[in-house]
Amino acid sequence: MIVRIMGEGQVELADSHLTELNKLDDELLAVVQSGDEDGFRRTLRALLDKVRELGGPVPDDSLEPSELILPPADATLEEVRAMLNDDGLIPG
Repeated sequence: MIVRIMGEGQVELADSHLTELNKLDDELLAVVQSGDEDGFRRTLRALLDKVRELGGPVPDDSLEPSELILPPADATLEEVRAMLNDDGLIPG
């Protein structure tokens, strides 16, 4: 699976990591819905760090379609709220 982190590039992840990432995505959805700015920052950072940790970078000269697009680390709560659907950023 190819994941794009906006402003950073693409990362290739094994589908087997989706369960772990979905837990963080569910937490992010909850803190966005509650308006918890500190929890939002912490959880978004944790999600992006986990994607970077578990995945490998896709070479810049490779043109691969992204299956998921994640916000940049400096995204605002409102920007992420606009990106979310009822299931979060990562489809379950």
